[in-house]
Amino acid sequence: MRVCLRWLLVALATIAFAAPASAADEPGVAVLEHGEAARSGWDAEVPPAAGWVPVTLLDLWHERWPGHDGVVWYRLRWHQDDPRRPTALLADYMSMSGAIYVNGEAVARDPSLVEPLSRTWHAPHYALLPASLLRAGENTVWLRVSGLSAYQPGAGLVRVGDPQALQQRYRSERFQRYDIKLINLAMSAVLGGVFLLMWLLRRKDSVYGWFALTELAGALYGYNHIATTVWPLPGTDAWQAFNAAFYVVAGACYALFLLRYCGRRHPRLERVLAVLSALALLSATLAPAWMGHHRNLWFAAGGLCYYVAIGWFMAQAWRSRRPDALVLAACLLLPVLVSFRDFALFFGWIEGTTYWLSLTSVLTLIGIGFVLSYRFVTAMRRVEGFNLELKREVEAATTELATTLSRQHALELAHSRAGERLQLVRDLHDGFGGTLVATIAQLEAAPAGTPRAQVVATLKELRDDLRLVIDSTAREHADLPAQLAPLRHRLGRLLETADIDSRWRLEGLEGPSWTARAAWTCCGCCRKR
Repeated sequence: MRVCLRWLLVALATIAFAAPASAADEPGVAVLEHGEAARSGWDAEVPPAAGWVPVTLLDLWHERWPGHDGVVWYRLRWHQDDPRRPTALLADYMSMSGAIYVNGEAVARDPSLVEPLSRTWHAPHYALLPASLLRAGENTVWLRVSGLSAYQPGAGLVRVGDPQALQQRYRSERFQRYDIKLINLAMSAVLGGVFLLMWLLRRKDSVYGWFALTELAGALYGYNHIATTVWPLPGTDAWQAFNAAFYVVAGACYALFLLRYCGRRHPRLERVLAVLSALALLSATLAPAWMGHHRNLWFAAGGLCYYVAIGWFMAQAWRSRRPDALVLAACLLLPVLVSFRDFALFFGWIEGTTYWLSLTSVLTLIGIGFVLSYRFVTAMRRVEGFNLELKREVEAATTELATTLSRQHALELAHSRAGERLQLVRDLHDGFGGTLVATIAQLEAAPAGTPRAQVVATLKELRDDLRLVIDSTAREHADLPAQLAPLRHRLGRLLETADIDSRWRLEGLEGPSWTARAAWTCCGCCRKR
């Protein structure tokens, strides 16, 4: 943040102090602002012999020769006392492209002087003049400027003199008109790519997506300020058409970004912006010449999107008093004020060659980067708070569940013990009790002289029944064959004692499963019978 603010201060200082306006500010430099101009065709290699008119630079020829597409020659003169003195030349502005001649010899030339034209309007031209070209006395500078009438063609001031002073001015001018825009383009592309990835990973947060589209569309528009050719487009008309289209798309996306940032949705307005963007791109594709020649209307539409959206956002920020919204509104204030000057320059209401908005756009990027980062950090804090609260609730629920499970386990253990005791009581009553009753009845009916061995055998049978009850209780969950084995043993003994012959035939025992309680209940029922 500190580096960005320092860079902004340097840029603003460059605006205020780096560009002297007259020769008096630069000793040893002659400013050539008065000369003559004459128009010619695209293929003219030498200046015309007639048709010269006096001009004052900066000169935009579409006002003097409306509809002229082609070449205009500018002739400027200066007086050189000593041709051996080191001398440099700085041409401030040639739109769209041009060549520079000194005393009939070329000293600078853009790659393409016919359609598709080179685009060197955004940077000055500097040349160190060899002593062999200069003359003692009057010297002549020729500017051959190629351009199209619809796009403000013309030429700016020319300075001749001290190479060190002119090179310093050249660097300052290039910084303002080219280097800063290159930096802004890189920042827009990087921010657009980063927030596009954030939106792809979090699709429901559309504010990141609209900001990413704003920056990417703005980068495509901003490329106009550093491009030196119209590739991959066929000509200047198509370039200007798509440049205007991207500006409209960027303005529409910026409006939607501010709407989403404030949590608002206006379906009708959003449909209008979508139709406007689609119409701009479609017109640039199908009718580039028409759209290029009417680019002012499209730039006015795009600018209207920006101004209305920013004005609405500032009002919302003032009402809500949210810190992030107020910071963004403050960061937008200076760029908006500067943009009025740039729009006046673009529409030709004032003269100039440098657009200042790029010098303040870093402030806008700082503001937008801050508020989006603030939004992201706030969301992350909410997520962290939610996670912490969820962790506490999970821990409380886990503790409660552990207590409940412990209580339930204790209850189940007590219930199991009670069930076991109840089952043992039932087994003793239904199984062993029945055997005991039968044995008592048998002993009562026995004669008085019953042998002792017979009584002991009867008691042993009771002992075996008691062991059988205990063993069956321990094997409560055994399968049916295991449950029937002791039942068969007891019944066989009882029937044998009663002199009853028994035979057992068991089939289909794989499916059913009885508990020991059911088996002993069955056993007790059988014994009672």
